[in-house]
Amino acid sequence: MNEQPVNPLLAASPHPYGAPAFDTIRTDDYLPAFQEAISRAQAEIKAITDNPEAPSFQNTVEALESAGRDLDRIGGIFFNLQEACTSEAMDRIAETVSPLMTQYSLSILHNEALFARVKAVWEQRAGLTLDTEAAKLLEDTWKTFSRNGADLPADRKERFARLSEELSLATLKFGQHVLAATNAFTLHLTEEADLAGLPGLVRETAAAEAAARGQQGWTFTLNQPSYGPFLKYSERRDLRERMWRAYNSKCIGGEHDNTALLRTIVALRTERARLLGYPTFADYALELRMARNPQNVEQFLERLMAPSLPAARREVAAVEAFAREHGFEGNLMPWDFSFWSEKYRKACFDLDDELLKPYFRLEAVQAAVFDLAGHLYGLRFEERDDIPVYHPDVHVYAVTEESGRFLALLYLDFFPRESKRGGAWMTSFRELGRYDGVEERPFVSIVTNFTKPTPATPSLLSFSEVTTLLHEFGHALHGMLAEGRYRSLTGTNVVRDFVELPSQLMENWAYEPAFLQPFARHWQTGETIPREYVDRIVAARNFLAGYGQVRQLQFGLVDMAWHTAPDAPDGDSVAFEQELLRPTAVLPQVPGIGFSPSFNHIFSGGYAAGYYSYKWAEVLEADAFDWFREKGLFSREAAGVFRRELLSRGGSVDADILYRNFRGRDPEPDALLKKLNLC
Repeated sequence: MNEQPVNPLLAASPHPYGAPAFDTIRTDDYLPAFQEAISRAQAEIKAITDNPEAPSFQNTVEALESAGRDLDRIGGIFFNLQEACTSEAMDRIAETVSPLMTQYSLSILHNEALFARVKAVWEQRAGLTLDTEAAKLLEDTWKTFSRNGADLPADRKERFARLSEELSLATLKFGQHVLAATNAFTLHLTEEADLAGLPGLVRETAAAEAAARGQQGWTFTLNQPSYGPFLKYSERRDLRERMWRAYNSKCIGGEHDNTALLRTIVALRTERARLLGYPTFADYALELRMARNPQNVEQFLERLMAPSLPAARREVAAVEAFAREHGFEGNLMPWDFSFWSEKYRKACFDLDDELLKPYFRLEAVQAAVFDLAGHLYGLRFEERDDIPVYHPDVHVYAVTEESGRFLALLYLDFFPRESKRGGAWMTSFRELGRYDGVEERPFVSIVTNFTKPTPATPSLLSFSEVTTLLHEFGHALHGMLAEGRYRSLTGTNVVRDFVELPSQLMENWAYEPAFLQPFARHWQTGETIPREYVDRIVAARNFLAGYGQVRQLQFGLVDMAWHTAPDAPDGDSVAFEQELLRPTAVLPQVPGIGFSPSFNHIFSGGYAAGYYSYKWAEVLEADAFDWFREKGLFSREAAGVFRRELLSRGGSVDADILYRNFRGRDPEPDALLKKLNLC
């Protein structure tokens, strides 16, 4: 009699540290694994509600925190791969699993017997002897129930559940459309003349892309390593316009249209918030964040916009004047700006990406980032060939302290592919938690879309990609250095407007000569990057700072506008966005073009009513880096304070208190404006 093979997603992993068994997991394993894990989790919840003992912190709140471990583990694998290595089959499974997960979540949050037990513990909190971490878990558990409709009457609770299911599918579909639209467009060139202005490395990458597709010539895509350099260097204005329009009209009309879907998402979020008594989704979302309410966010954005907009307009005027001096005629359009601003930057600082890229070989940058973590936190990174990965491009490292204590697994997935969404992010396959006295350390992943090596050239990073790697590594440190008992309070499980602090702080080292010079060597000659190049990098740091800041603030304004409206705006989504941005426009607006229909961060990711948080966290990091400058950029003692008081604490303490514990005071409000020379 043949035994049924064990589903690897439900079995104990045979690999070191319990690493995911990517070598044996098959797509067909996911759905039955989810179904079984949900069943197990429901049994664990039933054991809590059927407990004859009086509700206590241990038998209710802690037990609930530990419930569903299998489901969390499986979801951590599946949903991360759906972003980084998906397929049509995975997408179909996601469409089945997402409502199941929503239903499971709501079956907990709307479980009256469970809520009664949580409520009983909450009401006796004054008499409990809980430490800070346990008290925060109790508070967060209570708020999670109350903010997800546990107190609603039956009919409104049922409506809340239906809205939640519809919302999970709508946001999933939005992200699928963005990926599909990104992959649907290519610019295939066969004439050498069409490549005018493109550097050799850009041409080589495009030739490799064409060859991979079985084409002759050169193929350009909407993935950033292809799209960005094309806009920056191509002398063919007509082709730049074609690429720009394709990129900026993703999901506007056609097969992958999101213009109506995003309004549906906003409407669902708004109705859910109003069921809970909040006037808008933004009021609901911001209640627990550092910003607290939409009015504070709007004042914050306005405070930054006031000095930034005049600066941005001066910068654009300077770029346009430079372009005209060099023969440009007509209006400077969005598809011209990257091209001419790069030439202007080169004229001002004698600096461009193609000059710097040969010094930033990916492997060298990675080694330097690891070395920086060693200096600051005493971390060691050992590549492990005995731990399976989900794609041949992925590498995995065991991260340990100098004492030998294991801290985390770090997966690095650097290169674009059709199965991966664009951008760069950090995520976790497993977060820190303690169960039955046993600590489970995190499995962290950094995913990017850097230029892939070709047969003749290694992967060479632009300087902005160097800062991107440092940024995502900052998030990874937040996850890897986590300490604590409760999964929901560790690592990056912090409020949205605090989570970007560790990542944005790390970017600062990219502008420090003492960090750059030891590793930045020409990949062919071995020559150390000339000090004059480093000086130019530092000098050019705030080049177009006003323009860049306005662009980010515009994203935040659009996000808040969608989520502060009492009802989802009717009509044309693109027209709504363009009307909103008209007062802050610094380049001509192009009819029919908008970023909202492909704005994954707020319509598919976790940044709804939260995109402002990038700038909020920049204020924190600008203030925090001043402290590192005072104490020493490579000071183990200084980094130790940052780790102890902030990085390791996760969400176990309110973010405001964490920052004050670290800095000894609240952040200086104008720290970012000073850093950017905008005040």
